[in-house]
Amino acid sequence: MSRYLCIHGHFYQPPREDPWLGEIMPEGSAAPMLNWNERITRESYTPLAFAKRLNGEGRIIELVNCYEWISFNVGPTLMRWMETAFPDLYQRIIDADKASAHRFGHGNAIAQVYHHSILPLAKRRDKELEVQWAIQDFEKRFERRPEGMWLAECAVDTDTLEVLAAQDIKFTILSPHQAAAIENNGEWYDVKGGAFDTSVPYRVTLPSGRSISIFFYDAEISQAVAFERLLSNGDKFWNKINSSANNGILTISTDGETYGHHFTFGEMALAHVIDNARSARDGIELTNLAAFLASNPPQQQVRLFEPSAWSCAHGVERWKSNCGCTDGGHPDWNQEWRKPLRDAMNFMKDCVDNYFDLKGHEYYSAPEEALCAYGTVLSGQKLLEEFLTEHAKNGLSDQQKHEATLLMFMQEQALSGFASCAWFFDELTRIEPKNALSFALHALDILAEFEGHTRLDDFAEILESAVSNKEGHETGKELLYGRILPRRESEASILLQALLLSSNDNSFPQQGKTFIVTWNNITIKITPDNIDGNHYYGNAVIFWKDSPVGTNLTWQYAKLPPGFMNSSTVTATIADKGDQSCIYTALPRNKRQSITVHFMQHVLDNLVATYTPLGLDATVLFETWTESQFDQPAGHLWDVVCPALIEGYIFSEHCEVQLNTEQIRCMRSYILNWISRRQFDPKMTLDKVERKLIKMLSQQDPAYFKATGILERTRELFPNAPMDALLYFLWLEKQGDPHIRNIAGLMNLIIT
Repeated sequence: MSRYLCIHGHFYQPPREDPWLGEIMPEGSAAPMLNWNERITRESYTPLAFAKRLNGEGRIIELVNCYEWISFNVGPTLMRWMETAFPDLYQRIIDADKASAHRFGHGNAIAQVYHHSILPLAKRRDKELEVQWAIQDFEKRFERRPEGMWLAECAVDTDTLEVLAAQDIKFTILSPHQAAAIENNGEWYDVKGGAFDTSVPYRVTLPSGRSISIFFYDAEISQAVAFERLLSNGDKFWNKINSSANNGILTISTDGETYGHHFTFGEMALAHVIDNARSARDGIELTNLAAFLASNPPQQQVRLFEPSAWSCAHGVERWKSNCGCTDGGHPDWNQEWRKPLRDAMNFMKDCVDNYFDLKGHEYYSAPEEALCAYGTVLSGQKLLEEFLTEHAKNGLSDQQKHEATLLMFMQEQALSGFASCAWFFDELTRIEPKNALSFALHALDILAEFEGHTRLDDFAEILESAVSNKEGHETGKELLYGRILPRRESEASILLQALLLSSNDNSFPQQGKTFIVTWNNITIKITPDNIDGNHYYGNAVIFWKDSPVGTNLTWQYAKLPPGFMNSSTVTATIADKGDQSCIYTALPRNKRQSITVHFMQHVLDNLVATYTPLGLDATVLFETWTESQFDQPAGHLWDVVCPALIEGYIFSEHCEVQLNTEQIRCMRSYILNWISRRQFDPKMTLDKVERKLIKMLSQQDPAYFKATGILERTRELFPNAPMDALLYFLWLEKQGDPHIRNIAGLMNLIIT
């Protein structure tokens, strides 16, 4: 048997969307990015799709799509977000799986349980939903059936494996420390501690008579990649692989964010290893687990510790008790809060399930079957109306269809709260438990709409025994009422946010004209009927998702002059709810931040629109220096407009034509001196350069000379600034045109 290598990346982010609006709000801890999805995508997921390989002179000779060469799973909730937020990366991942299927006969991608919940702690039906929704999501995106599935935290027990096997999942990946005994020639041998051959797959024979294969990753080298800086040097990484690989398959498994986020340029070390293995250096060949399994079915059986996981030495206690496993750097803290949080979430899920079991048959001919099929709606494989046509009872009114949809959505929101990271870390008040409680609150709110009364107080009482480690010792109950309930939306708060966003865009309509504001989960149609100074009066209809049924309301809005946004107030009157009011300062912090970001982007766009032509004029107005002059007359004014002058210097045709004149040399010197004195962030300018150059070079008859000049002047001012979007574009183009090669050379990229 040859020596094979399979590197597996586990790419996962928990559901981060605001449960009411369905969009991710700003997350302060992810700054300077807006949220953790965006930050990890920029630091890890995107670099892995375009990992740089350098030659001996430090020049870029290849951009490797690592997803083509490694085994990987991407969590469904992450892929759902990425499809819209980073569509080019999303497509790069999809294309990588297709390329690997062509190369190996089996695709690199495997599925992942939908919400990354700890399946041994879940009810049987919830296990089945997590697995079936994951498969439906995978089929929609990768256009094939998954062969393997990643279990959250590798958490496993026999019942979980039964659910996987029943869906024809052929294998999963576990830690060698989860193996209890190996069978050899009919004899069972204790392998506690992971001391056994992990270069072959093993079979678990299940009570149902089904079986499933298990791949065990190499613990030593996986640990070194994740925690011991093995990614600091590509040759070091390869030498470790070479010394560890035996006949069979060497499986390395880590979190995907290890490459880039945890270890800067880790994706470059991976690209170096991939290149070595592509050429079968040292007799080591790349493959993926599905391809290896097809040629090497398991010959031995394994028994597992049950339940067990890869990140807890106590089974799955990390997700329900104070077991001692933590990740947060506070050894003096305890995690007694984990049990009441788990108990409260289980209580919430029981309430949701009991109502579903009681009322589901009123809306669906086969409620269980419909619930399992709802993953096709979540993935976008089917429209909601198509799903209801197939599964809802005939003759339902629009209101009943709305309720039937809410019944499904309530289940999805409830399951979203069980993402593993809510319990993983060491503190109750972290962002992860708060997100879990937000989903639980929304599920309970939907349930209250059905039942006519709330279970919130009972839920809160269970949380009272969950106590924070931080100063003040906030309880889970206080956390719920003090910090989670303010996230809850009302008709008035939704309307206020819509009006503020529209005001920021200067799109606030004229009297009698309807305008529409949408989030993922909500659409609101707003019509001002009367305008009296800064006071507006009108009507609105709020629709949840694709529901044909809307909530009608009348409203009054005090749109105050600039500088008084924090006093802006809306009052809404709803037929069956009476009057509601909301003021800007009453919105939760993350939603105020969302409005702030929107407002600042609007201001910035206006500034750019103003100073771009100013910069073009300034390049002509800039006067040549004489004698001992080193600044311009009225230097304080030039200092203020220098960001515009920078763009003018880069984009002006005047600078292009007059490049070697004394005037341009003085201007360049002035700008470089200004940049060295000021903490100037060139990101906005560089983004504009990239967009303009990509657009220019995409044309049928590109203006190569002009594009080269723009890039040369940009590199003069910002020689080390990254312009990865342009770099990736040039690599993917590879036109063989000498002009393209010259432009790529300015980016330190060698193409042929």
